[in-house]
Formats: sequence, structure tokens, C-alpha cells
Amino acid sequence: MRITSKGQITIPQQVRRALGLEPGDEVEVVVDDGVAHIVPVRGPRGRGQRVVAALLGRGDVALSTDEIMALTRGD
Repeated sequence: MRITSKGQITIPQQVRRALGLEPGDEVEVVVDDGVAHIVPVRGPRGRGQRVVAALLGRGDVALSTDEIMALTRGD
């Protein structure tokens, strides 16, 4: 494999198949003792969904949705 000027590589088809990767899937590169491992990101897909999952249940404001919307609208 060759690294592009942007630091990108193409994951060979046989590796994508073995890992069950499809276009749009996310992977993480984990470096362990000088060896890089490609690890599929499981669970919520996409950065936005991961952020939401991490924040879910962390709210500590005792306002209703209507009260929050009124604050954002300046009512």
C-alpha cells in the first residue's frame, strides 16, 4: 500500500470483507507497540450519533422542552 500526500490509504477489499466494512462505515486506527490495527467502530454510527449517545442522560436542567424552546426564541 502507498500513503497519499494527504496521509490516506486504501483498505484492500479482502480486508474490508473480513472486517465486514462497507462504504460509510467508520474505523479507528489503534497503535500497539509500533503496530497499527484497523478496528471497526461499533455501536452508534457517525460522529453525531456518538456525541448524542455520550451525552444522553447527562442533562441536569429541570426545564421542560417548551421552556427551553421559549428561552432559545427569546420569549
